[in-house]
Amino acid sequence: MQAHRRPTRGPWKRAFASAGLAGLLLGIAACGGGNDDGDDAQAGAVVDVGEAGDPVYGGEITVGLEAETNSWLPSEGTFNQPGTNVAYAIYDPLMHRTEDGSIEPYLAESMEPNAELTEWTLTLREGVQFHDGTPLDADALKTIFDTYLKAPDSRVAADLDEVTALDVVDPLTVVYRLTEPNAAFPDTLVTAAGWPFSPTAAAAAGPDAGSNPVGTGPFTFVEWQRDSRLVVEKNENYWQEGLPYLDRITFRPIPDEDTRLSSLQSGDIDVMQSLRQSTVVRARDLDGVSNYEHLGSNSGGMTMNTSKPPFDDVRVRQAMAYSMDQESLIEVLGGAGVTEPQTQFFSADSPYYSEALEESYPTYDVDKAQELYDSYVNDPERSDGKAVGAPISFTFQCPPDPSLNELSQLYQAFFSALGAQVTLQQTEQAAWIQDMLARDYEAGCTRVGADRDPYTVFSQAFTEGPLNMTAFQDPEIDEQLAVLKTTTDLEARKAAVEAIGEVLNENVPNTFSAGTLTVMATRDAVKNLDGWVFPDGTQGNGAATAQVMWGHVWVTD
Repeated sequence: MQAHRRPTRGPWKRAFASAGLAGLLLGIAACGGGNDDGDDAQAGAVVDVGEAGDPVYGGEITVGLEAETNSWLPSEGTFNQPGTNVAYAIYDPLMHRTEDGSIEPYLAESMEPNAELTEWTLTLREGVQFHDGTPLDADALKTIFDTYLKAPDSRVAADLDEVTALDVVDPLTVVYRLTEPNAAFPDTLVTAAGWPFSPTAAAAAGPDAGSNPVGTGPFTFVEWQRDSRLVVEKNENYWQEGLPYLDRITFRPIPDEDTRLSSLQSGDIDVMQSLRQSTVVRARDLDGVSNYEHLGSNSGGMTMNTSKPPFDDVRVRQAMAYSMDQESLIEVLGGAGVTEPQTQFFSADSPYYSEALEESYPTYDVDKAQELYDSYVNDPERSDGKAVGAPISFTFQCPPDPSLNELSQLYQAFFSALGAQVTLQQTEQAAWIQDMLARDYEAGCTRVGADRDPYTVFSQAFTEGPLNMTAFQDPEIDEQLAVLKTTTDLEARKAAVEAIGEVLNENVPNTFSAGTLTVMATRDAVKNLDGWVFPDGTQGNGAATAQVMWGHVWVTD
């Protein structure tokens, strides 16, 4: 029998650390056969697939991931979903997300703010060691912070820009000192900025530290053959008694979706990650496979570089948005009948979802699109410098996946119908991410949003930071971000999110298609991908967004 986990969306995000900040919800068990299973599961049918059973020690698994990662040092790596999967084997996050959406200490013992939300005191657990036998203590955290995380070339420096210092209070206690209040700060320590690594090992490895990761996690690094495999083995000195269960994990980057799916079907790999809806739906048809699906506030979409003509003109961006038939885009991606069109950064079951934004988003209207396009091309002052009436031209980039190739062609058809000349360019995912980070692109297909605190989402995407890939900024967004970072009042934060959303719907630096349905598809023998718990027994957020806490996983054969 096929085991199927019903796709679920993230619950509401709480306001600050002791109450939590941002969350995702793990899947609910369901099962069935064929395509009907997928439809029934999405509609809410829940059929028991059986319990994971008692944990089993030993064995090894191979995990097929969507892409390679450039470096495994938290201050250097570009950790999207594939990289984070590997990181959760080698590193422990100081903070993590629970089942109900709160953020709580995981590797840390506790974390508390002062009344002004400008100082956050973090206490470590006693007796935790890095894989090289050196202690995880306050001095180690300070060295990591000062030498690596805050270095000018650090990829997480922007996330920590407002942290002026990390001060040691005692051997297990530090204080993060912020320049101003930030209710969302603990959200940062779920990500790479909160993955402690051995500063001793990093210093010894020097420029090769990213190829020789040393964390506190359930598995120790063995070898990395770039673009081929990364191998980890059981940490026999792990600080959580009884974990991990597996002896060995091999992570393999397999960028081609068809190859990754067929590798799972043939048994060449035991677990497959996918964030492509067409692949997720096809995985439901595999016999002897459990599918741990998740649907959250991350959406497929198109991103436009507002620092380059013609996308520096709002009329062009609006024309692009009104020209798109979202239902057709969803159908191409294999999500017809599975996912609904998205119109904003937060999904319909989030407290930050807004009916007003649902109404104001520029949905499919060909006449409106043509009017806006013509207004631009017939403007003597048009920003691209072309003659009046000349068609706009640009390159549209997308990774070379078959479903995305078809998606790109559909985007091209929408824009060409207006008169635009669109060149399609296939760019490998890692290179495409780098192009966007450098703002060395014009437009392309992306994923938009995340199941994180709204301050984190919007401050990263629409301020001066390096993750502002659209280059779009606005004073109203800045004003509302100030609200989000200084209050824990849910109604005030909802109003701020809606105000930001209205600015974005008017200026359209990015568009949406539909929520990104993700999956970790496994052989039935691989258990407990969604059953991990915090050290105190609190239920974690499962395999949300196709990311797994591997120390809690076991295999029965």
